[in-house]
Amino acid sequence: MFSFFKRKKAPAPQESALAQDGIPDAPEIPDAPEVAPVAPTELPETWTADAAGPGAHASAEAPPAAAEPVSEFVSGVGPAPADAPAQPPDAWSDRPDESADPLARLDLSAKESAASASAPAGSWLGRLRRGLSRTGQSLGGLFTGVKVDETLFEELETALIMADAGVEATEKLLAELRARVKRQRIEQPEAVRAALRDILAEHLKVLEKPFVVGEAAPMVVMIAGVNGAGKTTSIGKLAHALRERKASVLLAAGDTFRAAAREQLVAWGARNGVTVIAQEGGDPAAVAFDAVNAGRARSADVVLVDTAGRLPTQLHLMEELKKIKRVIGKADAAAPHEVLLVVDGNTGQNALAQIRAFDAALGLTGLVVTKLDGTAKGGTLAAVAAGSQGVRPVPVYWIGVGEGMQDLQPFVAAEFADALLGGPEAAKG
Repeated sequence: MFSFFKRKKAPAPQESALAQDGIPDAPEIPDAPEVAPVAPTELPETWTADAAGPGAHASAEAPPAAAEPVSEFVSGVGPAPADAPAQPPDAWSDRPDESADPLARLDLSAKESAASASAPAGSWLGRLRRGLSRTGQSLGGLFTGVKVDETLFEELETALIMADAGVEATEKLLAELRARVKRQRIEQPEAVRAALRDILAEHLKVLEKPFVVGEAAPMVVMIAGVNGAGKTTSIGKLAHALRERKASVLLAAGDTFRAAAREQLVAWGARNGVTVIAQEGGDPAAVAFDAVNAGRARSADVVLVDTAGRLPTQLHLMEELKKIKRVIGKADAAAPHEVLLVVDGNTGQNALAQIRAFDAALGLTGLVVTKLDGTAKGGTLAAVAAGSQGVRPVPVYWIGVGEGMQDLQPFVAAEFADALLGGPEAAKG
């Protein structure tokens, strides 16, 4: 909190009883210097009224006033702060200094125990298999010491539904599996597993799409999601992944509501060596507007815009999200080029409701599925691919299975299907 008033000095006290006894008084503590408050930039009345609806204001919209960045870290573009720690971009992938970094909350004991798994500890496929191990065990364990008969298909149906694959996807997958087993006269359970893996990979192929950078300069990516889905952390990991691919990145701290959200994104920016545009409080639309202009001025390849978490049932907050998208379009008529929704993989079928609501409000172009490690609901993507509950099969750009920098990787349907089914085939990679 900023101090607006200087404390008044108390009148000089008379000589204390301690001093009379020969014991000196404690030295007087000087007053703290005054700190001038930073006033956040707000949008004009004609601009902020547009979220209220078409009948709220009749005047034309004006572009938002520029917001002076309060916190900015630049690496490779300009001089870095003198007190900024010199760290390599991939420092997060090793053992961070938890006392120096507020983001360093890795469970190192769990990380070390996971490294003893059969798959190679350093490979992405190994981490993906370990992350989906709970779902893989419930599905892959069905193929051990059994006959290929109707009982196996019934158990597979139950396991797929329990993994939140949904009724539509389960019926489609098992219908194709039955037909293939009959057509190819498959009698070995491991061959049935291989057939199901291929069918599942083909089913998920509709969600596989590369994240292409370079078609726009800068490429503006707006990122939304519910509270606690992992938006800010995913933005930090995504910035790291793009930096590894030699793309210049700029971050916009548009979450001006949650406490310490700005500081968290600034810490991620410092760790990745990228610029962060932020302001103390204020309108998130103004932050997004400034970030797009700053990205164009700095010739950045990608601008990642963070937004505050919100539930799709909070209609006034969904209207604010629509406003942020409109303001980004004022800075760049073609922006945002991508609108991503971060989905918590642990939410199961609830993820379908989130995708449907945010897609209706923003027109999603892609998904980032996080926290797949440790969940038994890894079949949710099969439900998305099948269009369950009226959901459009939105492409999945990235999936995350841990808290490390390298634990967010592009979605590949064949890899995901292989990891989801577990068993001997999964242990070979």
